[in-house]
Amino acid sequence: MNIKLNIDNALGTVINRADVDALAPAAATAIGHLNNGTGAGNDFLGWVKLPGELSASLIDDIADTAAAMQRDCDVVVAIGIGGSYLGAKAVIEALSNSFAPYINDTTRTPILFAGQNIGEDYLYELQQYLADKKFGIIVISKSGTTTEPAIAFRLLKEQLESQLGKAEASKRIVAITDAKRGALRQLATEEGYKTFVIDDNVGGRFSVLTPVGLLPIAVAGFDIRALIDGAKEMEKATAEAGADNLAQLYAQTRNALYNAGKKIEILVNYNPKLHFLAEWWKQLYGESEGKEHKGIFPAAVDNSTDLHSMGQWIQDGERTIFETVISVANQQHEVIIPTDAANLDGLNYIAGKRVDQVNKMAELGTRIAHVDGGVPNLHITIDALNEKCLGELIYFFEKACGISGYILGVNPFNQPGVEDYKRNMFALLAKPGYEKETEAIRAKL
Repeated sequence: MNIKLNIDNALGTVINRADVDALAPAAATAIGHLNNGTGAGNDFLGWVKLPGELSASLIDDIADTAAAMQRDCDVVVAIGIGGSYLGAKAVIEALSNSFAPYINDTTRTPILFAGQNIGEDYLYELQQYLADKKFGIIVISKSGTTTEPAIAFRLLKEQLESQLGKAEASKRIVAITDAKRGALRQLATEEGYKTFVIDDNVGGRFSVLTPVGLLPIAVAGFDIRALIDGAKEMEKATAEAGADNLAQLYAQTRNALYNAGKKIEILVNYNPKLHFLAEWWKQLYGESEGKEHKGIFPAAVDNSTDLHSMGQWIQDGERTIFETVISVANQQHEVIIPTDAANLDGLNYIAGKRVDQVNKMAELGTRIAHVDGGVPNLHITIDALNEKCLGELIYFFEKACGISGYILGVNPFNQPGVEDYKRNMFALLAKPGYEKETEAIRAKL
């Protein structure tokens, strides 16, 4: 495997190895629930064996559809929210050139995202940008009625049809939706859109290794087969309970820290390309564990940038936190710091060193300082930012999340709290069928 996990710097502050090992029976039970479908939320376990069960014909279909969109479109807009966009965004950002939006790279088809917010200026500016572009749409929604993506799709569908005509526009729209039910499935059938299925047993935040994530990633020009291969390796490595199961060890350690009063986990990276991987991770763990007034609060920082903003709080603030640091062992490029004769900036002491060496020392120095300051640290190392390593990392976090949620004693696969804001929003907008709720909420205003 291309991933390593070290928990040594999480021990000796508020927990020791015995505290972690004491959770091994609960973790083994959790793995049994995941493998056998015997735990809460067992109707949403399709992701557990998904990497090994993805058919060659489905992968070929995704690749062929991606190739057609690359051929016919200057740009493709992926419409979705939550797990329907964060996984693809995380992988694409991690693998892309940092300045891709400013580079005329004919080998890549840009992927833009919509439906992940209700920003009026965002949607206006997106439509203005697309006005003279040959664009396609990947619309991702099980129901087709989720407010944010439904608004975006209504706007962009109308725009595409006005540019091309309805018949031609239908050839540039791919719907990823329910197999049989819902507004989007009905529309896709009526309009003749190419479709892929969101399986009922895979929740959105676990869907990056389904067409939900794989199609946008493939359109962006990245190797989905290598991504899947990495996930397959991690699936095998974490299938059974044991001391060498990294997902199990991560789940046990973070729960031991939680039991000892560490209520906030900060995911730390030292590579700016991992920013959206952290955003995906935050949803995965926040939506899976934040129930029944329980759960570790998932936060994230991008270092060394955030050392100049959040560093003070992490070093000296309330001691309710621990960190999980992701290191990327090997960079794709090499940059050497030059010598300067005047040395006015005082940097000649690092002249001749790689920038990555300086970054690694900033990381190591920070980890030491935070541990000394009472912040337990878990350390994940991945070999490189490539498709295979990201596939391993994604599945590692997914598996650990399922284990961790069961150790915590919640259903990791539902999200009842997400519906509360929707009910209030529908009531405030006077949606048909919400008349009583509208009357009640207006009485509060």
